[in-house]
Amino acid sequence: MRKTGTTTRVALYTATHHPLQSPAWGAFRAAMGIDVAHIGPWQITFHRIPHTPWTVGYFPKGPAPTKSMIEELVKLGIEKRAIFIQLEPNVKKRSQFIVHSSQLRRSHHPLFTKYTFILDLTKSEDELLKAMHSKTRYNLRVAERHGVVVSEDNSPEAFEAYLALSRETTSRQGFYAHDETYHRTMWKILHAAGIAHLFTATYQHNILTAWIIFTWGKMVYYPYGASSRDHREVMAPTLMLWEVAKWAKANGYTSFDLWGAMGENPDTNDPWYGFHRFKQGFNPELVEYVGSYDLIIRPFLYRLYTVADMVRWAILKLKARS
Repeated sequence: MRKTGTTTRVALYTATHHPLQSPAWGAFRAAMGIDVAHIGPWQITFHRIPHTPWTVGYFPKGPAPTKSMIEELVKLGIEKRAIFIQLEPNVKKRSQFIVHSSQLRRSHHPLFTKYTFILDLTKSEDELLKAMHSKTRYNLRVAERHGVVVSEDNSPEAFEAYLALSRETTSRQGFYAHDETYHRTMWKILHAAGIAHLFTATYQHNILTAWIIFTWGKMVYYPYGASSRDHREVMAPTLMLWEVAKWAKANGYTSFDLWGAMGENPDTNDPWYGFHRFKQGFNPELVEYVGSYDLIIRPFLYRLYTVADMVRWAILKLKARS
């Protein structure tokens, strides 16, 4: 994004609330030893850079940044010895908005994808089925014929199965993922708050797929999922998504955020393309958000940090694939 003078033009829409701005999420991050600060109702986390006095701020799924909010964030960042604060507004890219700051630039390393898929749960089950790709409908019938059973199961045993499948999935796909402590702490706090729900897909008494679903307002979200490499022919993940969507409809939710997509013209060689294609088969709406921005507080240190961070992520990706 090009900066002109002291004004940065960003495409923004109306902000909506999100589970990552919930008090429970803040409590989870604090339990993980992360410094959680607030500006009004919004929470920002500050993450210490190892072996330095400096931090990096993170402001996920907040509102459209205004001039006064940016001024407050800069003051808070200085107080917290932040090099920059990464903003990822929960704002759809539909209309023009002006952010008066020369310190705001496109993020060097977005954490959330700019796009996501959202399934409209106000439609009837018949409408949703008819809108699906024919292959997705076929896979649903395959799973049903094999007797795959999807259910909400928040038991300790089901959660341990989720952790085991997460380890298997991470190893198989070669992706960098959160560790077990992260998942255990997140589940303990967000499930107790009524936000996190665990669903399992079982075949012949074995859990093949386990997903953690978030609920917030009228929306359900699919942030975490894992599947076994065994019995892939029974199409358990396809039935899982459909049954979760039906559960959400029955409980009054109106939208299902599938938590990430690759955009309008995805690269079929990208490692994430399989996830994108799987979700796309349900014919959800492809929604574009404004993306990630770095509010730079210490420019010289920011330049050094971006180089070091690129090297760090390259090493993590190599370790995940090894």
